[in-house]
Amino acid sequence: MKRRDLLKLSVGLGAAGFDTGLASPPAQAQAKLVFKASDVQPAGYPTVVATENLGKKLSAATNGRLSVQMFPSMQLGGEKETIEQTQIGAIQLLRGSLGTMGPIVDDINVVNMPFLFKNTGHAQKMMDGPIGQELLDKITASPNAGLVALCWMDAGARSLYNSKKPIKTIEDLKGLKFRVIGNPIFVDMMNALGGNGVAMGYDQVFSALQTGVIDGAENNPPSYVFSNHYTAAKYYSLTEHLIIPEMLMFSKKAWTALSSEDQGLLKKFAREAQMEERELWKKYEQQAMEKAKAAGCEITEIADKAPFQNAVKPVWDKYGPKYQDMIKRIQTV
Repeated sequence: MKRRDLLKLSVGLGAAGFDTGLASPPAQAQAKLVFKASDVQPAGYPTVVATENLGKKLSAATNGRLSVQMFPSMQLGGEKETIEQTQIGAIQLLRGSLGTMGPIVDDINVVNMPFLFKNTGHAQKMMDGPIGQELLDKITASPNAGLVALCWMDAGARSLYNSKKPIKTIEDLKGLKFRVIGNPIFVDMMNALGGNGVAMGYDQVFSALQTGVIDGAENNPPSYVFSNHYTAAKYYSLTEHLIIPEMLMFSKKAWTALSSEDQGLLKKFAREAQMEERELWKKYEQQAMEKAKAAGCEITEIADKAPFQNAVKPVWDKYGPKYQDMIKRIQTV
């Protein structure tokens, strides 16, 4: 969808009852606002459920004056398109990956460095502490973003999967085409590992795997299974090369029209959603792995990750220096 058409859509939403309720303080007190929320993941996915529950709490706290309508499964577009729609206020709530946000707010790219975190527990400590808040604030403060970063959401560790063969050593990647998020860091990472990095929207991955446009992709177990990628790529290797957290964000355009009380409610329930999603995630990840095994997928443990870590040194040499201070702080969390 072109930006011009999105603007028309945004204006049209006024008629549907979003912007109109924000015209003046007396109207705001009475008008019911329904926030459109978007997620590329399907219904039942931890990020979707946590956002829906945030909406229920918001509705209860405001006697139905504020509520959330969830659009899962890429109904409103892929991540790139929905970020653009949120920036202009056509969507109000968006769950987005920091992989996609990196090119918009460069400081955020620090968490997109391969093998930055020791494990998911390390990443969670970063999210819950002062560094986590600082990174949320960087998105909110960015004039390019047009977004208010409300909270973090867990997305586990990302590993490699493909349709050709089990990947047991780094040599097994040679010549295979892997989809990565559209961010230069990830393309360079995949090429450094010996594969061919192909930048592609998440909404295109399944058909690209089916048709052989790509040989594989990399993602966490729930995305691998619940987006049906496991049916087209049965080899899953636990490289855990990236731990990319996600964020729940609000349109800055819509945010500035809310009262400070309503903003405070959104922040409070978002923080609760951050913790709730984490618990949902643990169970969902386990279910995904069980489903993949039951379907006959071959899950490969990588006993020695050192060759993979050593291979991405050029990526660290290229991108690491400008994030040096933040990297040191994250590593000492």
